[in-house]
Amino acid sequence: MNKTIKETDSLISNLVKNLKNENEVEIAVFPPFTALYYAKGLLNGSNIKLGAQDIYWKDPGAFTGEISADMLKDTGCEYVIIGHSERRQYFSETDSSVNKKLRKALESGLKPILCIGETLEERRADKTRQVLDTQIKGALSGFKPDELKELVMAYEPVWAIGTGVTATTAQAEEAHNFIRNLLGELFTEYLKNTVRIQYGGSVKPENISSLIQEPDIDGALVGGASLEADSFTKIVINSKINKGN
Repeated sequence: MNKTIKETDSLISNLVKNLKNENEVEIAVFPPFTALYYAKGLLNGSNIKLGAQDIYWKDPGAFTGEISADMLKDTGCEYVIIGHSERRQYFSETDSSVNKKLRKALESGLKPILCIGETLEERRADKTRQVLDTQIKGALSGFKPDELKELVMAYEPVWAIGTGVTATTAQAEEAHNFIRNLLGELFTEYLKNTVRIQYGGSVKPENISSLIQEPDIDGALVGGASLEADSFTKIVINSKINKGN
């Protein structure tokens, strides 16, 4: 819940200028709903794509305060975040609601970024794999492999977001590897090897280079560091690295 339209103008205009020659990395921004249509106008002709922070699984109707897939597509969105840790923590998102939102996004031609991750208490109780297993199976229940071609995953260790506790690259890679292998077990080797899994635990210009070198980390879902053009620009530039695989 950041950025007025005026602030969105400043941020995106600077990003378009700063990143106009960065074609090795796929870049997308996710403004608040009120700024989506305006943001699309700023992004036209640029190498930066547009996404939304949430979606509702119903078609347009009497659902005050919600936003439909058609509305998001009408503003020019290509991506949508589903099941973000803050949606789960503050707005009672469940694996069931995430599953329905995911299906609506895919049926509508939007590319979903599915967020999963454990809390600090769950990490301390050594329940990371259990939590990830439950969230993935719940979110992807009923899907066939060919329905998930556009799926992007994002691992968000909730305990590493705004807590002062930082995940090591080894901890991040371990979780990503578990997610990738579970996708292979549940679906196909092809999906396991092709799905993009982003990391979303306090990504900064200073740590993106070491994170992106890990074999199972394909990108970043950037939080606070995306609110300033300079820091987000540095993250994009620092993420360009030959992973060697």
